[in-house]
Amino acid sequence: MKDRIKVDEWEQRTRTPLLLLAACFALAFAVPVLAPDASTWVHTACRAVEWAVWAAFAGDYVTRLLLTRERWAFVRSHPLDLLAVALPLIQPLRLLRLVSTLLLLGRRARNAPQITLTVYVAGSVAGLLMFGSLAVLQVERDAPDGNIRTIGDAVWWSFTTMTTVGYGDLAPTTGLGRLLAVGLMLSGIALLGVVTANIAAWFISRFERDNAEEMRQTALLEALTVEVAALRAEVASLAPTSRPAAPKVPGPTSPTRP
Repeated sequence: MKDRIKVDEWEQRTRTPLLLLAACFALAFAVPVLAPDASTWVHTACRAVEWAVWAAFAGDYVTRLLLTRERWAFVRSHPLDLLAVALPLIQPLRLLRLVSTLLLLGRRARNAPQITLTVYVAGSVAGLLMFGSLAVLQVERDAPDGNIRTIGDAVWWSFTTMTTVGYGDLAPTTGLGRLLAVGLMLSGIALLGVVTANIAAWFISRFERDNAEEMRQTALLEALTVEVAALRAEVASLAPTSRPAAPKVPGPTSPTRP
């Protein structure tokens, strides 16, 4: 129990810094893809930021591992975190660090209200859409038979892929690009399932609240009825049971003698 409290406290303290680091990682990943002709120092700085963010997430994972006694159970229950930390920082596998960050934030919000959870899901969708677009653009832009050449094409392809629509006007031609497509399709199906379940849970909770309020009002009415019946019985018990005696009628008087 104490270990769980320590882990929760650590996660509460590091949630905001990890979110800021994820934003830094997003910027460092996007700049070389959107500006491949940028200066060498820009690419070097972005690579340094990526390594720094990776080191921060690795330190977070190790710290949480050391704070718990059941470490093997922790490793088994956090496979994606371990995968994101263990894999080398190569393209496009470094996307797993962003996915791990989103899953980490979503796991910490698992007990949050539906509105808060919806915000996390929306952030996950936006993050996967953006990074999927950047990754497929980087992979397919220089492919001989590729038709995804601009960021607009990449975003359109990612959106149709995540929603499992698949118009077919744009499609990856490389093996790595198709692997990214599989990941986006699975992620889109999973996130749509989360959104659907969240909406259904909201409606069910709303109906349960209305039903509970109706039951409470019914119970109050029943209690009031019982009290009124008890008051009537008490009033009836206090009423006199014997009828009042009839007044005496005076009889005829005898005549008086002189």
